[in-house]
Amino acid sequence: MNLKAWLILLIVIILGVVLFSKILIKENESINFKNVNISTYMKIESDVFTNNGKIPVEYTCNGKSTQPTLKISDVPKNAKSLALIVDDPDAPNGDFVHWVVWNIDPKTSLIENNSVPSGSEEGYTSLNKPGWIAPCPPSGIHHYNFKLYALNTILSVVKTSTKADLIKAMNGHIIDEATLVGLYGIM
Repeated sequence: MNLKAWLILLIVIILGVVLFSKILIKENESINFKNVNISTYMKIESDVFTNNGKIPVEYTCNGKSTQPTLKISDVPKNAKSLALIVDDPDAPNGDFVHWVVWNIDPKTSLIENNSVPSGSEEGYTSLNKPGWIAPCPPSGIHHYNFKLYALNTILSVVKTSTKADLIKAMNGHIIDEATLVGLYGIM
């Protein structure tokens, strides 16, 4: 092989390694099911805590158990609906689901305290009932993930659907996602 052929081969190998590593990194950032052109520009925020910040006591079982206000921005223009999953992966028995909501109007920019967005549906939590369950860890600091998904469809799932049912229904329909993480715990 001449020098030019070696250089071309080296460039192809380097490009392959770079592209493969980007694919692996992107797969590890998602929730491990097929998505449709995820862009990650959408945002979910709260006025009461910052990303990776402490959730105030008022919004926990040690306070008023109030569901915090959530702000949504930069939703893709082609989104037909939004879905929200709030869970605690640090729970003693594994993932504890605090809230499941779908078919949120994509024009929604604010989810007020203790309210469900108009026209949306609430699914079942880990307590086998719909509605918000405030953070209430038995020990240690827990991470509460507020995961928002922009979908290219309006979902048709039963009201008794769980997080697993929602994830299955969203498969192939996610066009953007955003996560807000709140921390709360007993020391």
